[in-house]
Amino acid sequence: MAADRHTYRITGGVPLRGTVEASGAKNAVTKELVATLLTDEPCTLHGVPRILEVDLVLGMLAELGTEVTWLGEHTVRVHTPKVANTSLSSAYSGVNRIPILMMGPLLHRRGETVVPLPGGCTIGKRPIDFHLEGLHQMGADIVDRPGSVKVTATRLTGAHVHLPFPSVGATENLLLAAALAKGTTVISNAAVEPEIVDLVLMLQKMGALITIDTDRTLTISGVEELRGVEHHTVADRIEIASFAAAAVATDGRIEVRGARQDHLITFLNALRHIGGEFTETEHGLEFFRGRPLTATDIETGVHPGFMTDWQQPITVLLTQATGTSVVHETIYEDRFGYARQLKSAMGADIELTTRCLGSTACRWHNRDFQHTAKINGPTQLKAADLVIPDLRAGFGYVLAALVADGTSTISGTRYLERGYEEPVVKLAAVGARITTQPA
Repeated sequence: MAADRHTYRITGGVPLRGTVEASGAKNAVTKELVATLLTDEPCTLHGVPRILEVDLVLGMLAELGTEVTWLGEHTVRVHTPKVANTSLSSAYSGVNRIPILMMGPLLHRRGETVVPLPGGCTIGKRPIDFHLEGLHQMGADIVDRPGSVKVTATRLTGAHVHLPFPSVGATENLLLAAALAKGTTVISNAAVEPEIVDLVLMLQKMGALITIDTDRTLTISGVEELRGVEHHTVADRIEIASFAAAAVATDGRIEVRGARQDHLITFLNALRHIGGEFTETEHGLEFFRGRPLTATDIETGVHPGFMTDWQQPITVLLTQATGTSVVHETIYEDRFGYARQLKSAMGADIELTTRCLGSTACRWHNRDFQHTAKINGPTQLKAADLVIPDLRAGFGYVLAALVADGTSTISGTRYLERGYEEPVVKLAAVGARITTQPA
């Protein structure tokens, strides 16, 4: 990944007030851009956030032969009349997890591909075994190479794939592979996040036949071809939750236009337990503090549970709540690395433990991973020099700086800007005292 363009300087202690516009969801639009490889017709996507991750994906597509044309600030047309290359260059090795999602589309278009092994944020191993096993069941031949995998198939065929865990990436990968496969594919124990539903909606517009059942089962009847599409991506519920937490933590009031209550039900319940509130507006949701903040217990889980990408800003918010809170992470084994800087540099009272302190023992039980945090509050955080270790920790650090006493400097901003569109502009628009300086 490229170096930082700049660092942030944030002076805390100011209630944030105003309105921001929710950007399109990174976790939806990046996969929808990959889905355009399934057709040789032009596709137009609206609501595309101008973030580093989108730039990376468009760069990958261009390398494969895709024609990319920006029609507006957040509208892009992509057209791949012919796949010129079936492999991505080593420059994309370890950058993110998007290349592995291209396996199905490239197999349908060219019958083979070599994709670099995934990278991205350091939050756990996130292996791709589920992806490869599912493709193998659909008839793909897979050969491991140093730093990459070669996948070939004359034609993918439908299969019944049971996922041991409802992996978002594996579900997306198999959806993309199954849309043009011969016969019917059934994915049981599939992930059903709003971003996946949005991908299904786009594929359906393209001509795919996909059913989502209530028991986490996706049934895909393969079709002969898919057509071009015009699609508006769903709003980013992670960004929305981040600004909601910022409003409550700073005792401010922020309206997020484009926010949808049905995508935030679990988050809104947790926010209300802590003392946050929301009200529906003409254009979205408005977030504010409804009462003094009090501790609560939160356990992350697959949708419709509490999203793992919500726990970083919520953890920072809980440092401002009275009492002892518990946050139990069940999705990734190494998601609390960011808490160490909050504790050592900013004075947060956070204890990490390997024990499962949630309602039930999770899959990390007795695995020696520090996947539970005990947070004692309220604590007046103090300003510090922070280094962002991963995307979602990034906004957690920004939020910590917003409530801290003094001026903090934050580097590693390239990680945050992978997934947040114009964070400095948006934060300044609601009154944050934030500036940038060259890295």
